[in-house]
Amino acid sequence: MVDEGILREIYTVLEDRRDNPVDSYTSRLMRDDEKRAEDKILEKIGEEAAEVIIASKNNERLVEESADLIFHTLLLLVYKGIPFESLLEEFAARRK
Repeated sequence: MVDEGILREIYTVLEDRRDNPVDSYTSRLMRDDEKRAEDKILEKIGEEAAEVIIASKNNERLVEESADLIFHTLLLLVYKGIPFESLLEEFAARRK
């Protein structure tokens, strides 16, 4: 079983890529001028959402495509400066 802390670890890496850019896909996306960066991230989320739908309908690669969608959603949250804890708090509030 995979450690559930992997999402927090990914989030931390994305924050580091935002704050200390390196030559990576995520750093390049977030380093682009503000409007283009957000547009590119949102475009990726739309693309990945469509791929999740297609994967589900075709019964193939649903896990992989879902991971891509979740990754790019986390990237957007990091880009917008939203702490990981805010996401966890929102999930906790929905369980009440």
